[in-house]
Amino acid sequence: MRTHFIAIGGSAMHNLALALHQKGYQVTGSDDAIFEPSKTRLEKKGLLPTQMGWFTEKITEDIQAIILGMHAKADNPELLRAQELGLKIYSYPEFLYEQSKNKTRVVIGGSHGKTTITSMILHVMHFHNIEVDYMVGAQLEGFDTMVHLTETNDFIVLEGDEYLSSPTDRRPKFHLYQPNIALVSGIAWDHINVFPTYENYVAQFETFINLITNGGILVYNQDDAEVNRISLAASNPIRKLPYTTPEYKVENGITLLETPEGLMPIEVFGAHNLNNLAGAKWICQCMGVDEADFYQAIASFKGASKRLEKIAEGKTAVAYKDFAHSPSKVAATTKAVKEQYPDRKLIACLELHTYSSLNAAFLKEYQGALDAADVAIVFYSPDAVKIKQLEEVTYEQIAQSFQRNDLIIYTNPKDFKDYLFHLNLENSALLLMSSGNYGGLNFDEVKDLVG
Repeated sequence: MRTHFIAIGGSAMHNLALALHQKGYQVTGSDDAIFEPSKTRLEKKGLLPTQMGWFTEKITEDIQAIILGMHAKADNPELLRAQELGLKIYSYPEFLYEQSKNKTRVVIGGSHGKTTITSMILHVMHFHNIEVDYMVGAQLEGFDTMVHLTETNDFIVLEGDEYLSSPTDRRPKFHLYQPNIALVSGIAWDHINVFPTYENYVAQFETFINLITNGGILVYNQDDAEVNRISLAASNPIRKLPYTTPEYKVENGITLLETPEGLMPIEVFGAHNLNNLAGAKWICQCMGVDEADFYQAIASFKGASKRLEKIAEGKTAVAYKDFAHSPSKVAATTKAVKEQYPDRKLIACLELHTYSSLNAAFLKEYQGALDAADVAIVFYSPDAVKIKQLEEVTYEQIAQSFQRNDLIIYTNPKDFKDYLFHLNLENSALLLMSSGNYGGLNFDEVKDLVG
């Protein structure tokens, strides 16, 4: 099958291109800029475009599928040419559905935890040599790509993102998968540029649940009041399986999970990760893995990339980085590190980097998010606010939003870096939370601080 990717360089898009190439498809693509690691990975397989830019002559009548990435605009020249020729144009999730119509589709949804839960499920399957197709939002240890597609595997595990499908398809991605088995981990308002009210955002998850195939299964987090409410209210003919945070305790920096066989040490920590684990366990059981086999495998799960990732450890100090940026994720991650290291000073640094987090109207959602930290620092770039064409966010608005009198705020990358590199980290835990890099911070240099 001949496929062409418009905006092939994206994290998700280039992984799908690699998966289709591996499956034997003829793959071409275009983009106006491709960065690492996408560039090298595409180059290795001969899929890197020879020139950057959009070229209408690449769009020919023999192309059987155009796959359109979110990075492309609705007036993209290649897209307009494809429409003119009447070619079949798919959004990323639409094409994944086409690839999985004859499989059992397992879709993991939620405002937070979905990458970790999907990663846990895949780790368990990999541990027990059970072959499944998948799409996950992070690079996993032991997996070559973030997307894997075959003709033969019975199951496909999909991370179900609630963001828009493509520039021409404004439906949330997870509305296109029609799951046979679905999980909802939690709901906390996000993507306010697309979902301007909390009610509108919640409605997307109600639709997701209603799209579960008749006779399918919904696994849901009973600890989340909103998830519990909409799950119980769903009237479609499905089986509902609630889960809750399991019992555990922390001893000498090790988290011990309560299991039928007694306490079991695990690599991940924090109540939110234990809650994720409980959801993953239900899904794995629905896929035929019994409880004992799940526990055997999950003991060695170290976490998804960029999710509470230990980057350095010394005699009395430790440093973690985490992708957390939404208020609920920031609060859960900060609490988790404090619980794991109760006798150490927790220094939590949060970069406000996403559209939602830099929106003045949304900032109040962060109230209390850094309360578990002994020292709380917020960094944001006024330049990023301008680039996103948002109203200016002031120092006072941020201070007011977090409701901490001792909050430290930086807007200059050099000043933040100077502060960080002059910290005394003795008997401390340093937590760096961002989907960016604090205006150019080299995380490898942070390792030397902890030493």
